Amino acid sequence: MADLVVGFDLDLTLIDTVPGFRDVLLELGRELGVELPVEEMTDKLGPPLDLLLAPYLPADVIPAAGDRFRALYPDHAIANVPVLPGAHDAIAAVRRHGGRVLVVTGKFAPNAQLHLDHTGLDVDLLEGWVWGVGKADVLRREGASIYVGDHVHDVEGARAAGVTSVSVLTGGCTEEELRAAGTDVVLPGLADFPAWLDTHLAGARR
Repeated sequence: MADLVVGFDLDLTLIDTVPGFRDVLLELGRELGVELPVEEMTDKLGPPLDLLLAPYLPADVIPAAGDRFRALYPDHAIANVPVLPGAHDAIAAVRRHGGRVLVVTGKFAPNAQLHLDHTGLDVDLLEGWVWGVGKADVLRREGASIYVGDHVHDVEGARAAGVTSVSVLTGGCTEEELRAAGTDVVLPGLADFPAWLDTHLAGARR
């Protein structure tokens, strides 16, 4: 069997980004003089920031607003963002099987690295600013066989790469939405991933 390589999404898969994202949006709104519907915007994190801002800001303002969001991010969205239950154990499970761990995320890579450093999540490769089917290029390049995410766009990336799609219910997407997108496996959270991985790999060896 080929060497095990497992990719993970970051936001709402490994870490609970909502508190940090909320605080950055509040600060951004204050600077822009715009009252952003922060609770609504953080209800289904996943799509790129530009798409998230598009309903609320003029198109010509969005690029600069995105740049400002990313500049504000380190001071407002790192210390208050915890790992989700089971995240460290999920990575350790891949390690026990001699595998490599990738984080493939739509987040700006320098800010994603700050999260990894703060939480102590031990990964072999971080690839940022890739979203949806764009994640497939990274997964294929690195030889991944599994991609774990929380959003239907994570499922799209896994399917485009031809790898097993594992979805966790810690994000904004329901089990029905994830299954309709074509995911192979739905788990309540990453605490359930080590046992699933053991079973999955045992079946692959038969």
